[in-house]
Amino acid sequence: MQPIMEMIHRDERGLNTAELLGNAALAIIALIAIWAALQALGLDIVAWIRAQLLG
Repeated sequence: MQPIMEMIHRDERGLNTAELLGNAALAIIALIAIWAALQALGLDIVAWIRAQLLG
């Protein structure tokens, strides 16, 4: 029974890695979608950040 539990434990760690990579990819896609929506609304985020940094 012990080898089966060890195999399951190893599989869970691999699944965690895959889940983390998937979540990171979804976060990047969400950020790109938000940025595209803001640009479509006419809000230039880069210009605003530049103005905030340079004063």
